[in-house]
Order: sequence, then C-alpha cells, then structure tokens
Amino acid sequence: MALKSRPRLFECLDCGRQTSLTAGTAMHRSKLPLTTWFWAAHVMATHSNGMSARQLEDQLGVTYKTAWLLAQKLRRSMVDPDRDLLEGVVEVDQTEIPFRAGEAFFEPGAAGKILVAGAVEVIDRRAGRPKPRRKGAKYLDTRSGRLRLAVIADNSAKSIEAFVRANVKPGATLITDGHAAYPGLSRDYRHDPRVVGNMAASIVLPWSHRVFSLLKRWALGTYHGLRRKHVDAYLNEFVFRYNRRFHRHVSFETVLGLAAHRGPETYRDIVNRHASSPSDGPE
Repeated sequence: MALKSRPRLFECLDCGRQTSLTAGTAMHRSKLPLTTWFWAAHVMATHSNGMSARQLEDQLGVTYKTAWLLAQKLRRSMVDPDRDLLEGVVEVDQTEIPFRAGEAFFEPGAAGKILVAGAVEVIDRRAGRPKPRRKGAKYLDTRSGRLRLAVIADNSAKSIEAFVRANVKPGATLITDGHAAYPGLSRDYRHDPRVVGNMAASIVLPWSHRVFSLLKRWALGTYHGLRRKHVDAYLNEFVFRYNRRFHRHVSFETVLGLAAHRGPETYRDIVNRHASSPSDGPE
C-alpha cells in the first residue's frame, strides 16, 4: 500500500514493513524528486557532449555538491555488467590524455598524462557487420561499431593483454600497430599488425584515432581537463554515449534501467571513504 503522507514509500498491509520505490538502486535514500533524477539522466544520456556538474547545477537548480554527486552516480550506472565482448574485427591502440592536478585551471604545459587503451569494432558498411579480410588488406568503406576504453598502468604486454582479454572476444581479428606487447595475443586472436613507419598513425588505425581525438576534445571542452581520480567513470560515460550515438532516443531509458539495477553508493563510497569535498573531482 502506498503511503499518501510520504511519497515513494510503500507499506506491507500484513507485516507493516516499509520500503521505498528507489530502495536498493542508485537513487537509494535520495531526497531529490524523481523528476530531478529523470531530467539529469536525460541530459547526460542524450546530450552529445554530456553535462558537467556546473552545468547540471544550473539546469536542475540544485547546489554544486548535489549536482556533482548526482552526476557521479549516473556515470557509474552507464556500464551494463552483462554487456557482450567486442567481436569480429577490432582496432586496438593506446593514447595519452592530459589531466589537470590541483585546483588550477587546465594548463597543457603543466598537465599530467593518463594512459588509455581503446578497442573499437570495424564494421563493413555493405555487410552491416564486422567482415574479416586477409591479413594486411585495407579496410575501406567501413565505420566504427562498439567501443571500449580503460585506463592502463603502462604500455607493457601484461597491461595491454589484460585490457584486450577483458573486452574482446577470443577469435576476433585484432588490427594493431607494431607494438611489442601484441604478439602474445596471437594464440587466442587473429592478429593483423600494421607497421606505421613514416605514415600518420591515424591513416593506419583510423577508427581508434578518431575516437581518441573525440575523447580529448570532449574532455577539454566539457570538463576543461579530466582528473585522474574519477577518470574511469568519465570514460564509461563517453563510451555509453558513443555506443548509442545512432539511438539517442533509447539512451535515457537505458541509463534509468541500469541505475535501477545498480546497488546504492554514498558520497563517501565514491570518494573512497576519504573525508573530502567535491573538489576532489570537480568539472
């Protein structure tokens, strides 16, 4: 039975136990109206550039701390734990993205570097699916498919292999550069390395470099530089919207569905139980 005196609260007529409509979800114990959550989820999921906490603060009419926590909870709900691995033909590469430290504005000369690995499916436009070709052949008339991004510790074979095995289905064709870390994957994957040489890497691996370019532009344009502490959540947000770029209308429903099945997290959980302020992850 719904209690008229307390919105979103239900009480069992037999035992008197009370439970909330949002209990056990990302919205657990939230005092914000559901309309505020829905509006935040809509703009974050469908806006092509996403929303920083400063922008959400203005859009929702809440405090910065509330907007920051709301955005962080939604970002962490943008990963489906049961998502399928990439398959078919997959470009794999690494890049460095700058991050800002301290409270200062982003300055390229003083920025640190975060190493990010990326894997993106290569889709044949005519077939509408990945279509492996002979080794060394050019993949013309293609488009990018699903994407995966993750921070890696270094460029070692151990780090890169762990990323590939966590995100790409065995048996897939891996298109990579000539980095020494990839040959160890030849047992479980069809490896098709490309020698970059004097040629621009964006010509040899066009889709991964296009993704990296969009990622860096988004990080600088929307957030004025990411911070190291919560970078995985921001990468998940970018991947979520990129993989649904042709289906914006279902992104809102998807993120709400994922948030409803995600366990609750408090502010302290998100900042790793340190007594900190939102300045640890501002945007």
